Amino acid sequence: MAAAVEAPSVSSTGFRAMFAMLTPNESSFETVQEVPQYVQQASPYFIGLMLLELVVGALKAETPLPTISDGITSVSCGMISRLPLLLFRGFELSAYMFMWENYRLLELPWDSPWTWWFCLLGVDFGYYWVHRFAHEVAFMWAAHQVHHSSEYYNLTTALRQSFSQQFTSWIFYMPLALVIPPSIFAVHIQLNLLYQFWIHTEVIRHLGPLEWIFNTPKHHRVHHGRNLYCIDKNYGGILIIWDRLFGTFAEESDKVIYGLVFPIKTFEMIYIQLHYYWYLWTKSTYYKSTAHKFLTFLNGPSWKPGKARLGDHEDNPKVTGKEVPYNPRWALPLQLYVVLHFFLVLKAYHDLFQNKMMLSQITVLGMTCYILLTLTALGFIIDQRPSAGLLEMLRCVVMVTLLRYNMLTPLLPALTVATEAFVSLSLLFWVLQCASQLFTIKNKMA
Repeated sequence: MAAAVEAPSVSSTGFRAMFAMLTPNESSFETVQEVPQYVQQASPYFIGLMLLELVVGALKAETPLPTISDGITSVSCGMISRLPLLLFRGFELSAYMFMWENYRLLELPWDSPWTWWFCLLGVDFGYYWVHRFAHEVAFMWAAHQVHHSSEYYNLTTALRQSFSQQFTSWIFYMPLALVIPPSIFAVHIQLNLLYQFWIHTEVIRHLGPLEWIFNTPKHHRVHHGRNLYCIDKNYGGILIIWDRLFGTFAEESDKVIYGLVFPIKTFEMIYIQLHYYWYLWTKSTYYKSTAHKFLTFLNGPSWKPGKARLGDHEDNPKVTGKEVPYNPRWALPLQLYVVLHFFLVLKAYHDLFQNKMMLSQITVLGMTCYILLTLTALGFIIDQRPSAGLLEMLRCVVMVTLLRYNMLTPLLPALTVATEAFVSLSLLFWVLQCASQLFTIKNKMA
C-alpha cells in the first residue's frame, strides 16, 4: 500500500469525512505530512449545511432561526480557536508525536485496517474523558464553557470553540501514542471533530436504531441543555456507548433550554473566551484555606466548601421552559454593516491560512492581531457598548492602512476599489459618530 489508496473523488471524500464515513484504505497514511487537512477543507460543507439548516428551519415553524448576533459570535469564536495553528502545529498532535518518538512501546502497522479501527475507538474513548473532565474540572471548564455559552442550538454553535482547550485535552490521548502511529491519529482526531459538527441541530429530531450506538442531534441537545436533567450528561463524540457504559447518559425529555447555567449575556468574543478564568481566580480569593483555593480550580464548577466534588446542581437557577435567549434589538443598518465587515475579515482569515507558509512570522502575527481586533470591535458593536464607536474608528484606520499597503489580498482588482471605498466611508461614519458623542458630552459638562 503506497501512501493511501486514491479516494473516489475529492468532493466525495470531503463530504463523507464530515460524518466519519471514510474507509481505512482511503485515509491511512504513512507520515503525518501526507494527512489531508480535513477540517480546513470542510469549510464549504460547513457553509452548505448551515444554509440548508436555515432553509429547513424556516420551513419548520417550531425550529428557532439563528440570529445574526449569535451566529457571528459563534463563527468568530471558531476563528479565534484556530488562530494558534498559524503559529505552531496543533498542540494535541505535537504532544502525540513527542510521546510516539520517545516513549512508544509497540509500532502497530500504519496500513492495517485493524490499526485504523482501533484508533477510531481509542480517539473516541479519549474524547469521552476529555469532554467529561472538561465539565467536571473547573479550570478545564473555563475553556470548554465557550462552546456552551450560546443560548441557541444550531450548526453555528458547533463552531463556537475555545482556543485554550487544546492545551489540556492532549493528555487524554497519550496512551494511544504508545502504539498507534501519529499519521493515523492525525486522521481520527480530525474525523472525530468533524462528526460533531452536524449533530448541533434541532432540524433532525430522531434517527431510530442509530440512537443506541451513535451520538446524534437528539443526544447532543441534552448535553447542551441547562435543565437539571441535562447537566453533565451525554459526553460522547461519535459513539454514545461510553455514556451508556459509564452512567452519564440521559434521554431527551422536557424541552431543552440551552446555554450556561448563568448566561453571560454578551457577544464580545474575547470576554467569552476568557471570562471564566478570571471568575475562578476571583472565587479562589474568597477562601482563606490554601486547600480550598486549590480545589476551586480542580473540583467541579459548582463546588463550594462542604459540598461534594461536583457541587450541588440543586442550587442552580430553576429552568421553567419559558426562558428566552438573550437577543437585544439593534438597528438593521448596523446589522448589515457588521455582516459586511465580518465577511471581509472572514476573507482575510481564509487568505491568511491559505498563504501562511509564504508569509513572514511578523506578518502572520500582525494579521492575527488585526483579526482579533476586528472580531472584538464587531462584538462591541453588537453589544452596543459606549466605547464601540472609538474602537471601530481605530480599527477602520488599521484596515485602511492594510488595504493601502496591499496586506489584505483582494479577490479581484475591482473589489479592491469597492472595499477601500466601503472602509473609508465606514471610517468617516465612526469619526462623525465619535465627534458627535464628544460634542454631546462637552455640552452636558458645560
